[in-house]
Amino acid sequence: MALENRLGITDSAELARTEEKISKQKALKLFETGILDTLTPGTSETLCAIHKYLFEDIYDFAGKIREVNIAKGNFRFAPLMYLCSALENIDKMPQSSFDEIIEKYVEMNIAHPFREGNGRATRIWLDLILKKEIGKVVDWSKVDKEDYLLAMERSPIRDIEIKYVLKNALTNKINDREVYMKGIDTSYYYEGYTTFKTEDLK
Repeated sequence: MALENRLGITDSAELARTEEKISKQKALKLFETGILDTLTPGTSETLCAIHKYLFEDIYDFAGKIREVNIAKGNFRFAPLMYLCSALENIDKMPQSSFDEIIEKYVEMNIAHPFREGNGRATRIWLDLILKKEIGKVVDWSKVDKEDYLLAMERSPIRDIEIKYVLKNALTNKINDREVYMKGIDTSYYYEGYTTFKTEDLK
C-alpha cells in the first residue's frame, strides 16, 4: 500500500520512483536558489523547512511533525509522546565541533520526526550544520552504503562508528552541486517504516 499522497498514486513502487524524482528536483532548487543558506543550521525548525520544501508537492504532511509512532525493522524511533521534548532537547545541543554535530545528527535520526523522507531531509540538515560550523560537508559518494546503514543502526548505543565513517568522507567542496546531490540519493537508505499505536510500546 502506498502512503496517501497528493498525486493520487496507489502503487508503492510508482510512488517511490515519483517521490525520488520530485524530491531530487526540489533539493537541487533548494541548493541553487540559495534558500538553504538562509536557514539557521541545527534547528528542528530548519529541518521542518527543508522537509516541507522537498515533499510539499507529494505529501500533505510535508514539514509537519509526525502524528504516528514509527519503526524500522526492530528499531522504534522516538515515541510520539516524547517527540516534541526530544526535538527541543536536540535544538539545545552544541554543534561547534565535528563530534558535537554528529552526536546531534544521531539524536535527530532517533527522533525521526517525519512520517516519510527523514533520511534525505536530515542529511541536507547535517551538511548545512557542517558547512556553517566547520567549513566542510560529507562527500556521500565516499560513504559505503552498508557501512553507513550499520553504523547508523548502532549509533544510539555507540556513535564512534558513524563518526569514523562520516569523518573519512569530509570534503571542503561545500559549494559543489554534485557532492550535495549525492546526499539525496535514495540508495543510501531504505524505508520500510511500520506504524504502531502508543499502547504497543508497553
